[in-house]
Amino acid sequence: MTIKELKQLIRDPVLLLIISYFFTVDVYMAGSGINLNLRNASVMVIDHDHSAASRELIYRFRQPYFDFKGEIFDTKTAESLLDQGRILAVLDIPENFQRHLLQGQTVAVQFQVDSANTVLGTLATSYATEITAGFSQDFAAKRLGPDSGQRASLPVIQNRYRVLYNPNQIDGWFMSISELLTVTTMLAMMLPAAAAVREKERGTIEQLAVSPLSSLQILLPKVISMGLVILLGVGVSLFLIIIPIFDLPVKGSLGLFFTVTGLYVFTASGIGLFVATISRSLAQVTMLVILLMMPILLLSGAWTPPEAMPQVMRWAMKISPLYYFNEMSYAILLKGAGLTILWDSLLGLALLGAVFFNFGVWRFRRQFG
Repeated sequence: MTIKELKQLIRDPVLLLIISYFFTVDVYMAGSGINLNLRNASVMVIDHDHSAASRELIYRFRQPYFDFKGEIFDTKTAESLLDQGRILAVLDIPENFQRHLLQGQTVAVQFQVDSANTVLGTLATSYATEITAGFSQDFAAKRLGPDSGQRASLPVIQNRYRVLYNPNQIDGWFMSISELLTVTTMLAMMLPAAAAVREKERGTIEQLAVSPLSSLQILLPKVISMGLVILLGVGVSLFLIIIPIFDLPVKGSLGLFFTVTGLYVFTASGIGLFVATISRSLAQVTMLVILLMMPILLLSGAWTPPEAMPQVMRWAMKISPLYYFNEMSYAILLKGAGLTILWDSLLGLALLGAVFFNFGVWRFRRQFG
């Protein structure tokens, strides 16, 4: 039965092409095309002072973080450009900016940001805050002079930090792994469900149901065959895309990672088998998998940390198999974690796998009962 499923897959070149695309091109595009840092954010300036100090501050809003688009002269134009989405931010420098700074007075600089995209808005605000703070410190140091006793008596805070596991903060490491896990989830649900529904579409499901084979013997080969294909795709993605192209330093055991991946494919396949029992066509399978993918993905913790979610959502994350798979995959690949650290996540995934798979087999048996 397992060999039969593999032969049927090989005879479907379109499906093979789709699987190949997901594990290669899709993972590469996610790792190279998505950047979580601020890059070339368009900014314009209203400079009411036109002094050396204001020009220096404007100069600091430069690439690669900001892209200076020029000067405007009134707030109505600024609001219009922000409303139209033509620029991301406007820096408004008040009159007498330099004179007040030289007198030691506090000066407020306005920074208007289009936060329709909250991620870009938050990043732009954070970068602008850091830039203006650095400008303020440098200007104060110049005003006091290099030999000023007052400057020497000022307290100094040294900010020394260490970035663990991804010291250069390379987005490609996170994004490529995240996309690989997402693709694995989708295909682990889709392929076994499609293999089961194909029997319905061809009218052979009734023949299998009355054969001496049990429901487990009918469904397990579909899960095993599709699982082998997915594990092969994960290996191709890791060894041909993620590791060589993005220079991912694998810190942990690849054997443990593939073991966890196999268990996760088994768990997600249980959901796929349930989808197959309530679907009559491949189109219905596709729509139901998309419907189930969204909560699984949103509750995985990949995009929003569990600590930032409401308590109810944090409880719901415990029934998302991707939550455990994310935790273990990043810990193995980037942190070098082993079973002594991951045993609780592995246990949670195994329990979910047993529940989902048995439920899928039970639903399959019941539809002919």
